[in-house]
Amino acid sequence: MYVVESKGGAVACMLLALILLGTWPAVLTMLERRGRLPQHTYLDYSITNFLAAVLIALTFGQIGSSTPDKPNFITQLSQDNFPSVLFAMVGGIVLSLGNISTQYAWALVGLSVTEVITASITTIIGTTLNYFLDDRINRAEILFPGVACFLIAVCLGSAVHSSNAADNKVKLDSVDSDPKDVEKASKQIPNKDGLKELESANEKAKAGTADFLVQLEDQRAIKVFGKSTFVGLAICFFAGLCFSLFSPAFNVATNDQWHTLKKGVPHLVVYTAFFYFSLSCFVLAIILNIIFLYRPILGLPKTTFKAYLNDWNGRGWALLAGVLCGFGNGLQFMGGQAAGYAAADSVQALPLVSTFWGILLFGEYRKSSRRTYVLLTGMLTMFIVAVAVLMASAGHRK
Repeated sequence: MYVVESKGGAVACMLLALILLGTWPAVLTMLERRGRLPQHTYLDYSITNFLAAVLIALTFGQIGSSTPDKPNFITQLSQDNFPSVLFAMVGGIVLSLGNISTQYAWALVGLSVTEVITASITTIIGTTLNYFLDDRINRAEILFPGVACFLIAVCLGSAVHSSNAADNKVKLDSVDSDPKDVEKASKQIPNKDGLKELESANEKAKAGTADFLVQLEDQRAIKVFGKSTFVGLAICFFAGLCFSLFSPAFNVATNDQWHTLKKGVPHLVVYTAFFYFSLSCFVLAIILNIIFLYRPILGLPKTTFKAYLNDWNGRGWALLAGVLCGFGNGLQFMGGQAAGYAAADSVQALPLVSTFWGILLFGEYRKSSRRTYVLLTGMLTMFIVAVAVLMASAGHRK
């Protein structure tokens, strides 16, 4: 079994996890904006997300010889460690609920602000729980100022969302004043067959314009015009609560702080825990999204499992997103086992990456006001400070 033993290796794992976990939401957001049903996308994503965990377990979890204290992955599958397995599976369940929720929040609230809100709640609750579960191996004088920096960034992020929403309202009001402009913008999308419509629309409407916003609404799978902002924010807060619990649950699964295992039974190694964690995440995601095929939410059209199987538009992107998330979670847990899960929660600065993709790919904040740009710059700056401080707090597990 491969074990990350150095603080430098743990930080490297966390940095790579930060990039991967900040990128896969942008991929799913892109597919939704191109018109692919989120149920179809998430079913594809779930398959490769689970396969990534299996691959990690069968490779890193099998490297080297197995010892009584640190058995290899396959050796540990037959051991009497059900209490720890249960904690790992609970972590996978709450993560699955959080991920499914955010898929809808990205459309209603926006990629950047959704990631900011969920990451903030995760940091406040999850990092605090992990600090005490890890027997305070992280340096509190550095860790909690990092959490404070994160909270400042959250406040700035909320202000960015409010300012940008006001900017968009001004743009749409200017279009609404002339019905011919709305009709013209709506007709600029030739059809809804395939996933090339957004690119076609972008050729005729520049990102950040009112025409672009109208075209995007016509193209995307989840319609957002007229939807209550409260619904999107409520989904964000629910997702954030779920995310705040999955890392502490995984922490207990691998370190058995509550002494639930029988005497002589070794703790779950990170790879075994990650396998069970991903298994429960996969099973719940499949069940819920098959239900959503026939009983969709938020006004989405009904579909069938056969229609899902035949929907190859964007499937490759959805499968890629699952791989990115699977390896991102695995690296986060590998780094957390070495340096402490409180420090590993620095990957919750992933909105820094998601905002980058939102600006680059989706034209978020294009043609916004100066106030929005100033707030956006402040938010990104504080995220950079927050992730640096949280990583600097990393300790070393004995």
